[in-house]
Amino acid sequence: MADAADSIGFIGLGAMGYGMACNMVQAGLPVVGYDVVPAARERFATAGGGIAPSAAAAAQGRGLLVLMVVDDKQANSVLFEHGAAAALVPGATVMLCATIAPAATRAIAARLAEDGRHLLDAPVSGGAIGADAGTLSVMVSGPAVAFERAAATLAAISKTVHRLGEAPGLGSTYKVVHQLAAGVNLVAAAEVMALGRRAGCDPDTLVQVISSSAGQSWMFDDRVPRMLQDEPRVASAIDILLKDLNLVLDTGNANQVPLPLAAAARQMMLAAAALGHGRADDSAVVKAYEALMSAPD
Repeated sequence: MADAADSIGFIGLGAMGYGMACNMVQAGLPVVGYDVVPAARERFATAGGGIAPSAAAAAQGRGLLVLMVVDDKQANSVLFEHGAAAALVPGATVMLCATIAPAATRAIAARLAEDGRHLLDAPVSGGAIGADAGTLSVMVSGPAVAFERAAATLAAISKTVHRLGEAPGLGSTYKVVHQLAAGVNLVAAAEVMALGRRAGCDPDTLVQVISSSAGQSWMFDDRVPRMLQDEPRVASAIDILLKDLNLVLDTGNANQVPLPLAAAARQMMLAAAALGHGRADDSAVVKAYEALMSAPD
C-alpha cells in the first residue's frame, strides 16, 4: 500500500459505493475503505481493497476522501462528529458523491475550508449497474486543485464527467434537477406497466414494444425488467428516491417553481414506502399501483 497521503479513503461501501471503490482498486489506485456494516468491509477486502476500522481511520493521513453516503446528515456525522475531516492531511480534498441539497453542500464546503481543506461536489448518476461497470455520470463542481486531486478517481468510476464550475453546490443543483427527470420517468414506467397488465397486454411484449418506440426512456429500460422480478437486487432503494424527490420539491419551493409532475411522482414513491417497500429496489413503486388495482370497489 502507498503512503497514506498518496492513498484514498472511501466511506460508504453499499450498493453503489462498493462498485465505485472496486473500480478504483482495479484501476490501480490504493484505496482504504470503511462502512458501518462489517460484512461490507469484508466484501471489499475480498475484492482487494484495504479496510479501516472507523471513518476517521479511513481518512487518517489521506489526501483524498470519497464519501458515498445517503444524505447530508450522514456526511456531516462522518466528517465532523466522527473525525474524518480532522484526520485528513492539510489541503486534502473531500469528494462528496451523495445527493443532497445545494445549501447543505455549501455549508460542508465552508466548514472544510475553515481548516484549509477542499470539497469536490460530485454527485453521481447511473445506479449500482453504472457503479459496477465504471460508467457513472458525475456532476462535479469545485476548485481546480480538488479536480486535480480526484482526476484518477473520476476516471476510474465514470464514463462522463460534467465539470460545472468552481462553486460548491453547483454539482448538487444539477443532480437535484436531474432527479426530477429520473423520478418522473420511473413512476411513469410503473404506471405504463400497471395499465398494460390491467388492459391485457403481455408484460414482456409490452417491454419490447416500448423499448423500441417513442415512449422509451433510460429509466424504463433499466427499471421495468426489475419490476417483472419477484425479488430484484436493490440497486437504488425507494427511500433514496423519495429523499431525492423531497429535495426536488424543496428546490422548487425555494425558486417558486410549480412542480406538479414531481409532486405526483413523490406521492407514488411515498405510497410504496408506506406499504413497507422503503428499503426495496425503487422499481417496487409498481407495487403501489398493484395495491391500488387490488383495492375493493
